[in-house]
Amino acid sequence: MKYGKIVALFVFAFLLNRAAPEILHRFAALDGTEAAIANSLWCLGLFLAFGWACSKFAEGTVFPNFTLQLLVGIVLHDALAPIAPQIMIPVVVCTALAAIILKGGGDELQRADFVKIAFPTLMIAIVGYLVTFFIMFPLLVWLGLDGRTAALLAAIIGSTDPAALIPTLKQVVFKAEYRRVSDIAVAESALNDAVGAIFTAAVASMILAGTSVDSMAALAAGLFSGENLLMLGKQFLFGSIAGVIGWGAMWAYETMQARESASKRGETTYDFALVLAVPLVTFLLAQALHGNGFLAAFVAGLLANYNHGKGYFDTTLRAMEVKIESIAKPTIFMMVGPFVALGDLWESALLGLLVSLLFILVARPLAVMLSLLPTPINMKEKLFLSLVRETGVIPVVLAVITVAQFPDLKLLMPLTAWVVVWTLTLLPALTPWWSKKLGIVQPGA
Repeated sequence: MKYGKIVALFVFAFLLNRAAPEILHRFAALDGTEAAIANSLWCLGLFLAFGWACSKFAEGTVFPNFTLQLLVGIVLHDALAPIAPQIMIPVVVCTALAAIILKGGGDELQRADFVKIAFPTLMIAIVGYLVTFFIMFPLLVWLGLDGRTAALLAAIIGSTDPAALIPTLKQVVFKAEYRRVSDIAVAESALNDAVGAIFTAAVASMILAGTSVDSMAALAAGLFSGENLLMLGKQFLFGSIAGVIGWGAMWAYETMQARESASKRGETTYDFALVLAVPLVTFLLAQALHGNGFLAAFVAGLLANYNHGKGYFDTTLRAMEVKIESIAKPTIFMMVGPFVALGDLWESALLGLLVSLLFILVARPLAVMLSLLPTPINMKEKLFLSLVRETGVIPVVLAVITVAQFPDLKLLMPLTAWVVVWTLTLLPALTPWWSKKLGIVQPGA
C-alpha cells in the first residue's frame, strides 16, 4: 500500500506534466506582470505540494524523501519549464537555501566535541576530498567523459550531505567508544561541502580561463599553480573571517537573550528572522571579501553553536528544522527538474550507475583509508566511514550553479542526479546494517 501511493504520486506527476504545456500556454496569454506572477506561483506550488507529498509517502519505505523529490522534479520537467530560462533565479534560490542548511550543519556540532575530532575531520574533509577528486577524474575520463565534464563532475560529487546524513545517524545507537564516528561523519559532511564549493569554483575558473583539463597532468598543473593556490587560500581565509564576523552577530544576539530575566526569557515570533538573516548576510560578506560563503555560513553556525542544550534557542532551532525539511530541501532537490528531462535521465542511466558504483566502492574507501592514515581512527571506524557517503543538497546546488556557467555540458546535471539518487537510496538503507556488522552499535539497538 505504501509503495502503491508512491507509484500513484509519480503517475499523477506524469499526467500533470503532460497537461502542463497547455496550462502554461494559458498563463502566457495573460498580461506580462500577471503571466510572471502566475508562472512563479505555479512553480512554487509544485515545489511545496509535491515536496510535502514525497516526504509523506516516503515514511515507512526504503526510499528517502530526498530521492523521491529529485525524481518527481525530473518527472515534472515540462511543468517547471518557466524556471529554466531564468537561470539566475534557481542559482540564487539554491545558494541562499544551501547557506542556511550549512549554518544548520554547524549548529548540529558541539564546539567542544568538534575540537576533540578536529584533526581527523579536517583530514577526511580536505585530504579525503582531494583523494576522491583525483581518483574520480581519471575514472570518469576512462568511462568516456570529456575532460571538462569529468573535472567538474569529480569536484561536484566530492561533497557529502549533512541534510541526508543526520537523520540516518540518529537511527544508529553507537557504543560509547565509537560515538565519535557519528560526529566525524556529520562534521565532515558540513566542512567538505565548503571545500567542495571552493574547489568546484576553482575548477570552473580554470576552464573559463582556457586552462587545459584533458589529462591528469594538465589538471594538476592548473590546480596547483601559484595563482590558483593563492585564490584557494583567499577563499578559505576570508570565508573563515566572514564566518567569525557572523558568529559575532549571533553572539550579540545570544548575549541579549541571556540577559533577559527568567520571567521574560524566550524568543518571540520575530526573532527567527535575525537568525535566518545571519547565514545569508555572512555569505554576502564572504563574497565581498572574495572568500567562500558556504564556509562562512558553516563557521558561523559552528562557533555560535545554537544547539539544543540552550533552552531559549529551542524555538529557533525547531523553526529552522521545520523550514529546512519542508521548504529548503524539497526546493533544492526538485530544482534539478527544470534542467533534466526523463529522456536525459534514461539515456544516462547505465553511465550514472557506473559512476555511482565507482564513487561508492572505489573512491570513497580509498579516500577514507588514505586521508585517515596519520590519525588515531581505528579500522572499524574507517570501514564505517567508507560506507557513509550520501551526496545530496550541496552537490545539487553546485551542479545548478555550474550548469549556469557551462550550459553545453549536457551530461553534468543528469550524472549528478544519478549519483545523488543512488547514494541517497543505497547508503542510508545500508548504514544501520553495516554498523551492526562491524559491531560498533549497542546490543539490541
